[in-house]
Amino acid sequence: MNVEELVRESLREQAVEQPAPGPGFADRVLATRRRRRTRTFASVAAATAAVVAVAVAVPLLHSGEDRARLASEMNLSDIIAHPGQTPPRDLIAAGDTALAAYYTQHNVKQTATRAVATRTYHLLDQKTGKYVKTTKWSVLAVAPGMRTAAVLENELPTRRIGVLDLLTGKVERWIPVDRGVAGIEFSPDGSRLVATTYAKNPDLIYKADYDSDGDGKKNDWMPRFGESDRTGFYVIDVASGKASWAKVAETKDVNVRQDFAFGADGKLVYSGLTTEPTDQYYDFEGHKVDKPAKEKYLHWFVEARLSPNGKLAAGDFAGGAKTTASAINDPDTGKRLYKVHGQQLLAWADDKRLIAWDIAPGTNEFHNRLVLVTIGSDKVVPLSGFRKGNDGAGGRWTPVFAER
Repeated sequence: MNVEELVRESLREQAVEQPAPGPGFADRVLATRRRRRTRTFASVAAATAAVVAVAVAVPLLHSGEDRARLASEMNLSDIIAHPGQTPPRDLIAAGDTALAAYYTQHNVKQTATRAVATRTYHLLDQKTGKYVKTTKWSVLAVAPGMRTAAVLENELPTRRIGVLDLLTGKVERWIPVDRGVAGIEFSPDGSRLVATTYAKNPDLIYKADYDSDGDGKKNDWMPRFGESDRTGFYVIDVASGKASWAKVAETKDVNVRQDFAFGADGKLVYSGLTTEPTDQYYDFEGHKVDKPAKEKYLHWFVEARLSPNGKLAAGDFAGGAKTTASAINDPDTGKRLYKVHGQQLLAWADDKRLIAWDIAPGTNEFHNRLVLVTIGSDKVVPLSGFRKGNDGAGGRWTPVFAER
């Protein structure tokens, strides 16, 4: 019997003799952001007893401090893995990070030669711990703490942004904007959004007149490389809805969809480039600025970026022809400090562990799965099953991570 089963069994036994926790108890527990902290437990039995004691001793929660304390004690599972599931059906998490959602992609034809690469999201239902399909949103971003998401409707670019309550599944309110938005990302503290504006839908694709994937068929759909309709970005205060727009007219050396994101301290935004130096930073007025010292050697396509304490930087692929590995670098110098398993580093679980894509030795590069890797250790913990097909094929899914 694992930790979660022990907790459930003990709670059921206690419920026979104790008053019920009251309506909304599970919602309040799941809604609270788990703060980073050191937790030690003498044994599974001791941990289970602690949870039961809290659950019956504090049936009704009134303050934020109570909710934070209870949520951290309820969250006993440091690693929640489902290596037999692809796409995942049940919650995947490690350390401070959870798979908040994932999406698959398919083409919706508009004409014989034009289509839209359309995302279908599966969002974590925090009451059941399962991923639930939704076709309402074209783009979705999850705030730290997994209490709130920002959503865009299906017709891009759109002129309003939804603030979605992840416990009720309802849009609490809409934030209107004057220019069309097609990309959204939260700041590190979740208080702001950067919304990328486009003149046209950046997910338009066109039928290629050549065999782009080498299967011998001219049946491939591609974006028009070298043509970007990006116009700038909004910085939006989530609580008030107040927004300011900055024009960024340059479309050279960027992909058709090249969304802005916040830097590590939330004071700047950056955009990826298709050429060196790979990232360009801007202040909130849209002026180009130098890379922050700690982010000088980061690359936008390595999604994990800085460790939570800022002392390590996720690096690029560092494996060979028959092995997979990724670099962990010194953010101040860019020099490699460690190598860990994995094709691509996606998110930090804590200051020593990362979630990555990786393959089984000797298999297809696209036949990969989510794994947890640890600096200084060869141990690899599978978190999901292997994705199928090649890049862009059916059965492929893309993770959306958030701090839990």
